[in-house]
Amino acid sequence: MSEGSEQASNQPLIGIIGGGQLGMMMLEAAKGCATRMNKDSEALPPARYRVLEASRDCPATYLADELIVGSLKDDAAIRRLADGCSALTWEIEHVNVQTLMDLEARGKTVIPSPKVLQIVQDKGLQKEFYAKNAIATAPFLLVDSKRMDASTLDAFPGDKVVIKARTGGYDGKGVAICSKRDLMKGYRPFEGPVLLETFAEDALELSVIVAVDQQGNRACYPSIEMYFHPISNLVEFLFSPAQTPASVRERAQALALKTVSAFDSPGLFAVELFMLPNGTLWVNEMAPRPHNSGHHSIEGCATSQFEQLDRILLGLPLGPTDLLQPSAMINLVGPEALSGSYQLENQEEWEKSSDVFVHLYRKTETRPHRKLGHVTVVADTLDELLVRAKQVQKELKIVGV
Repeated sequence: MSEGSEQASNQPLIGIIGGGQLGMMMLEAAKGCATRMNKDSEALPPARYRVLEASRDCPATYLADELIVGSLKDDAAIRRLADGCSALTWEIEHVNVQTLMDLEARGKTVIPSPKVLQIVQDKGLQKEFYAKNAIATAPFLLVDSKRMDASTLDAFPGDKVVIKARTGGYDGKGVAICSKRDLMKGYRPFEGPVLLETFAEDALELSVIVAVDQQGNRACYPSIEMYFHPISNLVEFLFSPAQTPASVRERAQALALKTVSAFDSPGLFAVELFMLPNGTLWVNEMAPRPHNSGHHSIEGCATSQFEQLDRILLGLPLGPTDLLQPSAMINLVGPEALSGSYQLENQEEWEKSSDVFVHLYRKTETRPHRKLGHVTVVADTLDELLVRAKQVQKELKIVGV
């Protein structure tokens, strides 16, 4: 065995289920490819990363030490991924949780625990978990889509309700805001079991990312303020710190910590919150993985969310979560009228900027509302950031090749 091969065999092997952009950015952080504004931050120790994805044409391909091609729900493929790994994680919730639970029962380290994933995969179970643990959330009912009658809808105030498919939703899909009138006329955005909840009228949407290491130590990232596309339900624009008063940011962090603590697992968790006009905070959903709302942390925080998860998987102490500068993120998504090959207009000029950082996800084709990348903007003050970020957002364009 050569010296290089022996060194590689002694390095920990981490398995990632899913090779999309989140997995790609985990690998970038692990291998020192990501932008590091905090030059004093210590690099991660060497490790190898094995990725399971349904296709070789995935964003993580070019950085994975080994790529296994297979379904994310295939028992045999997941077991092959796990073989020899010191820890497993995932970058998408739609995976075979039963296989992960069996692997954990046999002693494999799976982060977060598959028991968390079993709850989160079903939005109804997730809501019931919040209710059981006295975690503030929007009033809700679990119903069959065929049984939404007048008495059911009258239990919710206002003219609108939110309907969520209990399973299978992702990237803005599986969520619909509906008028009661349309529902009474027979409109059904989803069939089968659904989650019906109060529409949070005029709510501000916040996110708090919580990291928990393998020893149970916890740390919060500064609160994030988010704005969504009205049709795709995807995050369009976000920034940190949130513009809310310090007291609200403290309450948001406390609620996020309470939520994550109830799950009792190491990992990285994004807790999405509604702040109502009267200041009340509700937990909307929790994602047990890196999240779109934390992408700004690559440039904006002392430890990015991706490096943080790498550290957790390697059994290392948590890195500092301080915000180095006010930071904004703008999602780059496929235009409504464009499919096929694409490029970011004026990409070379953007990459020369000292306050704008372009991240493209190496996807070969665009389609309407597909996530293609993101851009981070940083500034010395929040006021300067918001002016600059809005200017950048207007000028960014995905165009056909």
